[in-house]
Amino acid sequence: MSTKGTAVITGASSGIGAVYADRFAGRGYDLVIVARNAERLEAQAARLSARHGVAVRTLSADLTHAADLRRVEALLQSDETVRVLVNNAGFGGAGELLQSDVERMAQMVAINVTAVMRLAYAAAPGFVARGEGTIVNIASIAAIGPEILNGVYGGTKAFVLAFSQSLRKELADKGIRVQVVLPGATATEFWDVAGLPVTALPSAWVMSAETLVDAALLGLDRGEFATLPSLQDGAEWDAYEAARQTMLPHLSSASVAPRYRADVGAL
Repeated sequence: MSTKGTAVITGASSGIGAVYADRFAGRGYDLVIVARNAERLEAQAARLSARHGVAVRTLSADLTHAADLRRVEALLQSDETVRVLVNNAGFGGAGELLQSDVERMAQMVAINVTAVMRLAYAAAPGFVARGEGTIVNIASIAAIGPEILNGVYGGTKAFVLAFSQSLRKELADKGIRVQVVLPGATATEFWDVAGLPVTALPSAWVMSAETLVDAALLGLDRGEFATLPSLQDGAEWDAYEAARQTMLPHLSSASVAPRYRADVGAL
C-alpha cells in the first residue's frame, strides 16, 4: 500500500507524462493517469502497477472538452488522497500564425491554458486544507522565447510561467510547492503533432524525456521554482529573473517616463 498519497498526471499515456507517471510510482505514489487514449492508458496502468506495486487508476479525458475537463476537476476536488498534480497535457505548433488554422489554435489555448488553470484551481483548495501538496506545471522554453515556435504556443506557455509565478506567491506560505518546468526540444510525439518531425532537428538540441523528467524531479527535490534542464548556465536564468524583479517596483507611476515627454526645446 502506498503511504505517500496520489499523483494525478495529465497527458500520461506517452512522452513526458508517461515518464512522470513511472517516476512518481517509483517514489511510492498511487496514480491517476489522464489522457485521451483509453487503450494506451490501460496498458500503461498495467505496466506501472506490475512494476511498482502501486494502485493506478485511469481517466480517459480530452481536456479540450468541457465535460471531460470537469470530470478531472471533480476528482481533484473530491479525492483527499491527492498530493501531486502534474499539469503536463498540451500540444504545440511549429507553423507561422498566418498559416495556422485558428480553430486548432483555439484548441491549443483550451488545453495549454484553460485546462492548466482549471485543474490547478481544482487542486489548490484541497492542498491548502490538508497543508501539503505539489503542483508541477509543464511550460516550455517558448515561454521566454515565443519567437522560437508558433506564436500562440509561445503565448500559452508564457501564461503557464506567469500563472505559476502567481501560484507560488499565493501558496508558498500554505505549505504548497509550485514548480514550473521549461523543457527545450524533447524527443516525444509533440513534434509530430506540431508538424515538425523531431528528426529534422539537430540531435544536439534534443533531450530524451527520461533525462528531462529526472532533471525536473531533481529540481523539485531541491526546492526550485523554475527548472530549465537544457540551460547549461543557470546564472543566465538568475540574471533574467533578477532583471524582472528589479523592474517590478518601477512599472507603475503617475508620471510619464522622461523618454516619452515632448522635447520642449525642439518646438
